[in-house]
Amino acid sequence: MKKTIQLLVIGATVAMFTLPAAARNLLSLPKTVAQDQCTPENKDAWYASFIEIRKTDEAKAYDVAKKYLACAPAEDNKITQYLKKWVGSYEKEIRKVKLPQLLAEKKYADAFALGKDILTDEPENLKVMIDLGYGGYVASTAKNTNFNADAINYAKKAIQLIESGKTLETWAPFTSKDDVLAFLNYSIGVMTLPQDPSAALSYLIKSAQFESNLKKSPLTFAYIAGAYEEGPYAKQSADYERLYKGKDETPESKLALANINQLVDRIIDAYARAVAIAGNDKNFAANKPAWVEALTNLYKYRHDKSDAGMNDLVASILSKPLPPEPTPITSLPATAPAATPTIGTGTGASATPAVPAGTVVNKPVAPTNTPATTTPAASKTPAPASPSKKPRRNHKRN
Repeated sequence: MKKTIQLLVIGATVAMFTLPAAARNLLSLPKTVAQDQCTPENKDAWYASFIEIRKTDEAKAYDVAKKYLACAPAEDNKITQYLKKWVGSYEKEIRKVKLPQLLAEKKYADAFALGKDILTDEPENLKVMIDLGYGGYVASTAKNTNFNADAINYAKKAIQLIESGKTLETWAPFTSKDDVLAFLNYSIGVMTLPQDPSAALSYLIKSAQFESNLKKSPLTFAYIAGAYEEGPYAKQSADYERLYKGKDETPESKLALANINQLVDRIIDAYARAVAIAGNDKNFAANKPAWVEALTNLYKYRHDKSDAGMNDLVASILSKPLPPEPTPITSLPATAPAATPTIGTGTGASATPAVPAGTVVNKPVAPTNTPATTTPAASKTPAPASPSKKPRRNHKRN
């Protein structure tokens, strides 16, 4: 039974990420059996048919078994006991076919309820966790965030199981284990970003380490830039303003500025990648100008108001590895970073380092021609969730 069910699960999962499912409900009961059909001869014929097809056509065998049991509600013998056991096993297995169908039909409440039932019986069912983890992300792209918390937990558990050595016979509709890990990390990052950008950042960076379509998507790196800005940069910038604004320059203020500049350089790197990958792709024509503007403002901030060399950076950026989150600087280099009087508020050492006004770092809008239910393996780019915040524009130049 399990082999047949596995094949059905694969087919149903592919449907989840491609076309809306139109398959019939395999869990529905057969049509009510009229009492005049419940003759011993019919029951014998149904049982004989069940025995003949139970290994070759389980769906039909299920219907036949249900007919027999509907005609024998009070019977308790070897045949009814066997049929009840077989039907129960079949229904537990067929739930795994039903789950991706429900997700494809966008019946998320039903899907997550069914998934919870399956995991109650099979706490380490990796396939179900993957479906729910990525399915929750797909739901969030349609602004349905009701299942984010559960989906994040399932995705994290799936990652733990995979990294501990658990595997599947097939990773379809993903192309490989690495492809699954990339999309699960990405899903966690995107769903976590509105509430905890610092936590989201590590997942987004990790998603870009695997060989998958995400590594080739500018949206991945736009999200990374946004996570840096809304997370560690926002905190360190606020701390700098609180501790050093309006005060004389000190070794501590220089050190704080050096750490902030590290973050700005990471944001520049991420936007350069987004711009480079977007290229002339029409899918990103609406997004690219904002990325270019953000990159230009940040680059000039770090290069004395000049954009000289920026185009060379964009041209070469993809040949370089994506940098990890920066390690905090604990001692000043031989030449301490100079405060930039044209950024933030105040002048000289008291200036608050800040991303220039007009920088767009919030989560990008999904291209209209990239459906959220596209098969991950075949999708050119993932569909990002709709932004939950407006761009940060509280940074002003003097």
